[in-house]
Amino acid sequence: MNKVYNNRAWLLVLPMLVLVAFSAIVPLMTVVNYSVQDVLGANARFFTGTEWFETMLNDPALQAAFLRQIIFSLTILAIQVPLGIGIALIMPKRGWQASAVLILITLPLLIPWNVVGSIWQIFTRGDIGLMGWGLRQLGIDYNITRNAGDAWVTIILMDVWHWTPLVAMLCYSGLRSIPEAYYQAARIDRASKWAVFRYIQLPKLTNVLVIAVLLRFMHSFMIYAEPFVLTGGGPGSSTTFLSQSLTTMAVGQQDLGPSAAFSIIYFLVILLVSWVFYTAIMNMQKDKHSQGGA
Repeated sequence: MNKVYNNRAWLLVLPMLVLVAFSAIVPLMTVVNYSVQDVLGANARFFTGTEWFETMLNDPALQAAFLRQIIFSLTILAIQVPLGIGIALIMPKRGWQASAVLILITLPLLIPWNVVGSIWQIFTRGDIGLMGWGLRQLGIDYNITRNAGDAWVTIILMDVWHWTPLVAMLCYSGLRSIPEAYYQAARIDRASKWAVFRYIQLPKLTNVLVIAVLLRFMHSFMIYAEPFVLTGGGPGSSTTFLSQSLTTMAVGQQDLGPSAAFSIIYFLVILLVSWVFYTAIMNMQKDKHSQGGA
């Protein structure tokens, strides 16, 4: 007997589809349209084909910004993922202590991005900032406006402080979802803490870590407000990332064609690298399952 399906439920999704079409698809098509034209005025446009894409890909300034962006994102992932796992492992599992720690650890996430940059800008000043004053008292010449190394360290510390709680909370939720029976079996087998982490906790955290890695990579690769407020891209262009270069080109210089081509390349790079991360992690998980089954 053939089953009859009621497809009228799709009507409930229709308003959201229309909203997505106007908020995402239509602007994307507009950007694609601008990327193949030289816009000289309201009624003066000339088709350029892939010229703007070639120009953007061969621009030394954008290549340098792309390299800085990759270094920053990989550094952030290398610090925040292990640190987030470590914090989640030592967090209380139950009671009022768990609730208190969860509230405290989420406080940085509630602060707006531009305010985070202002906080750290004040925090690192040598005259009124606690961090800057303390380092000066120790005899350390610390200045984010003159030293590119100091600016980089500060931006990384700022991002670690702001976003590691997200990774920790995701990992904490993953740890709390592990059935108690696994830990009871480990205690019976007298497994060490490292063995429990390696063979029970880490495999169960794989799906959560996929989400954490993808979220943190995408955000760190698109970071704008925090470093812009903190350093303005300086000293020189040492902390100028792709998002700042795109904003300068599109808003400051009003180069609509090149900036549209640049934004499409930017989007494709994020999409490609995110897919690579996801595929690599999923393949690692499949290999572990196949070895375990064997």
